[in-house]
Amino acid sequence: MASAAAASEMSSRPGTRTASTSAPETARGTHVFKIAGYSLHRGLGVGKFVRSATFAVGGHDWCLRFYPDGTNSSGNNAASVGLFLELTNPPKAEVIRAVVEFRLVDQATGQSTAFSHPYQVTPVVFARTGNLTWGTLGNKNRSELEASPFLRDDCLVAECHVTVIVTEPRVLQQEPAAAIGRRPGVEVRVQVPPSNLSDNLRRLLEERRGADVTFKVEDEVFHVHKVILATRSPVFEAQLFGPMAEKSTAAGQAIVVEDMQPGVFRALLHFVYTDTMPDDMGELDGGGGGKEMVGHLLVAADRYAMERLKLMCEEILCKSLSVENVAVMLALADQHHCKALGDACAEFVASSDRISNVVASQGYVHLKRVCPVVLVDMMERVAKCLQRCRR
Repeated sequence: MASAAAASEMSSRPGTRTASTSAPETARGTHVFKIAGYSLHRGLGVGKFVRSATFAVGGHDWCLRFYPDGTNSSGNNAASVGLFLELTNPPKAEVIRAVVEFRLVDQATGQSTAFSHPYQVTPVVFARTGNLTWGTLGNKNRSELEASPFLRDDCLVAECHVTVIVTEPRVLQQEPAAAIGRRPGVEVRVQVPPSNLSDNLRRLLEERRGADVTFKVEDEVFHVHKVILATRSPVFEAQLFGPMAEKSTAAGQAIVVEDMQPGVFRALLHFVYTDTMPDDMGELDGGGGGKEMVGHLLVAADRYAMERLKLMCEEILCKSLSVENVAVMLALADQHHCKALGDACAEFVASSDRISNVVASQGYVHLKRVCPVVLVDMMERVAKCLQRCRR
């Protein structure tokens, strides 16, 4: 009886359980390939390609091949463009394994999407005595691609993400499974929700709880919190807590904001509290309202020394240039010291044959009359851009 009980007790005890992790060492890299003058590459010939600059990932040199007329003339290949990755230096090892993903970039939004489906998740083998290239045809035929947002101003931008497997899988760690603190067969997962701090602060602004200062913009009044504004902007800090604070924030007296629209100040406050742009800023692709609002918000950001907001506005405006607004954007860049926007305006004018159209625009005529110095600066920048293009 006693021996049977002891045996039963021993059999019920859990045995030793260990755990280990095995993973390969990898090296990752991304190359962005801009195909300018896309229409000039059409008719290059089936199987003919345009090559990118060489780039290094995982100790190896690579380049991209773009086939504007496809890789061969059979089946669907004749109607689709192709993207291929080429290993330019023969590997010392017998083979190199890499995961490759091609994507196309929407130049208006900066967002990218897969060039072909399905996405290749299995490593591709580049062999010293075999293939040194691998690629695929796009999931859009040529006519669909040329009508899509990916082709903008006769320019196509492709990304190639390369993950080179540097070493074969090896054991990284080994430890008793009991140290993990779970029963056999039970996996504990904790779902951590995303931060909702910005939502909470947005509600604080909307509901006005604890507001201790008032701003008046035209006929609209805003109730806000001194400490939040002062934390986000040195200009607000000086205005609310500096030597003149008592006078400007006397009991019951609103601080009047001159030369600003209520909607712009509302958008500024939204960023102050949430660190994000308002959702209702307007569609930049339809009409000029959205662009105009972003321009006003850039001016407000510069006025209150909010550099991150200013750069966000500058980035949006750089992607929204047109023949009609480039002169206005150039003046804005000059007035508020936006170097990136000024350079983008110069590159926009220098590309293709836009100079004559820009000169004929109302914005150019107005700028020539009120601030000719800015135009001189622009033409110098355009000349430098053209010199770079000829090299």
